[in-house]
Amino acid sequence: MAHARPHSLKWRLVSRLVLLQAVMLTLFVVLVLCALWYTGFLGSIDPEDTTINAVRDSIARGTNGALVLRETPALARERATSPSFWFVARDAQGQTLSEGDVPPEYARIGDALSAVGQARFGWNLGDPPRSNARFKRVTTTAGVVQILAGPGSVVPFGFYLSALGTVLATIIIPLILVMALATLMVTPFVVRRAHRGLGHVATQAEKINIDERGTRLPLDDVPQEVTPLVTAVNNALGRLDDGYERHKRFLLDAAHELRTPIAILQTRLESLPASPANGRLLEDVARLGILAEQLLDLQRLTQNTTQFAAVDLVAVGRRVAADLAPLAIAAGYAMSFEPETARVAVRGDQAALERAMINLVQNAIQHGGRKGTITIRVKAGAAILVEDEGAGVPPDQRSAIFEPFRRLHARDRGVGLGLNLVQEIVQLHQGQVMVTEAPGGGACFTMKFAAASIMP
Repeated sequence: MAHARPHSLKWRLVSRLVLLQAVMLTLFVVLVLCALWYTGFLGSIDPEDTTINAVRDSIARGTNGALVLRETPALARERATSPSFWFVARDAQGQTLSEGDVPPEYARIGDALSAVGQARFGWNLGDPPRSNARFKRVTTTAGVVQILAGPGSVVPFGFYLSALGTVLATIIIPLILVMALATLMVTPFVVRRAHRGLGHVATQAEKINIDERGTRLPLDDVPQEVTPLVTAVNNALGRLDDGYERHKRFLLDAAHELRTPIAILQTRLESLPASPANGRLLEDVARLGILAEQLLDLQRLTQNTTQFAAVDLVAVGRRVAADLAPLAIAAGYAMSFEPETARVAVRGDQAALERAMINLVQNAIQHGGRKGTITIRVKAGAAILVEDEGAGVPPDQRSAIFEPFRRLHARDRGVGLGLNLVQEIVQLHQGQVMVTEAPGGGACFTMKFAAASIMP
C-alpha cells in the first residue's frame, strides 16, 4: 500500500496565508469599488477627463502649422453622448482651437495658465448655475497643448477597469509581495517555536523500549492542538503495558503449571521397561520440560533480578558437559569438552550463563543429525564455542535463527525458545552471539563476552 508523502506544515501555512491575504485584499478593493459605484461616487468622477483625452488624441498640425482636429471614434462618441460638448485648446505659440458653445468665462485661455499643469474650475454654493470645467496641459502629436473642456459624458467602464488595474499594480500586488515576504520569514520561525516541544516528545518516543515499560510521552510545551494526539499515544502505551503484563503472567503461570504434570509423566515413563518407543517418549517429555524451564528463565531475565558476580566459564562448561553427556550419548553423539586454559572468569549471572550453554548443547543434540561429536570449547578471551557435525545453518538463516520458534525448513520442529534465550542472556551480559560453520562442516555457535579476565 502506497503511503502519501508527508507534507510540511510551515510551507502549507505560508502558501495558504499568502493566498488568503491576496484574496482578502483583492476582495476588499472590489467591494470598496462596488460600494462607491452603488453610492454614485464613481459616477461623479470627472467625465471631463474623458473629453480631454478624446480631444488630446484628435489634435494634430495642419500643413500650415495650425492646430487641426482629426475625426476619431473617441471624439465622435463624446459628441454623441455629451449634449453640452465643448472645449478650448491652445498651444505654446498662442494658437487656439475650440468647438461647441464655450461659456464666455472660459472662452479665452491666456498665458496665466501656461505654468499650470491641471486645474478644476467651478463655483461656490449659492452662485448662479454655471458650467464646470477641467483644465489640463497634455502632450499631443502637435506638441504641448492646453485643453479646457466642459462636462463630458459618463465615464466609460474601461476607465474603472483601468483604475482597478492601476490599484492592483501599484498597491495591492506590492502589498501582497510585502506580506508574503513577511509571512515567509515569520511563519517558519513561529511554527518551529510552537512545535519545539514536539522535538522533545519525538526524542522520548525514540527511547521507548519493550523492556522499559511505563514510559510516557511528556506533555510539557506541547501545542494544545497536538495534546489529544500525545494523550492518545500515552493511553495506547498504557494499554500495551497492561497487555504485556497479562501476557507475562500467563506465560509464567503456564510454565509453572506445566512443570508438575511433565515431571509426573517423565517419572511414569522411566518406570516402564526400556524400549525404542519409550526412549523417544522420554526425549519428547524432556523437550517439554526444557521448554517449560526456558519460559521460566525468560521471565526471570525480563524481571532484571539477576545478580552479577565472578563466574568461571571453564567450570560452567565442564559441569554442562558432564550433565548433558548422557543425553548426548543416548541420542547417538560423542561429547567433548576442550578448555583452552584452566580458568576463565567474567562478571555475570552464573545460572543464566549455564542456561545459555545448556541451550546451545541441547540445540546441537536436536539438530546435529544424531552423529559425530558435540564439542564445547572455552577460549581464553572469554569465548564459548559449541560445535556439532550436522548439516549446519545456511548463511541466509544465521541472523534469523535466534528468533523464537524459527523454522529452517517447513517440516522441521524449529528451534523453540532456546536460541532466543541464549541471545537474551548474552545481550544481558553485554556480549555477542553468532553462528558460523564448524571445522567439521556443522554449526558453530560462539558466545563472546566483554571485559573478560583470567582468574589466577
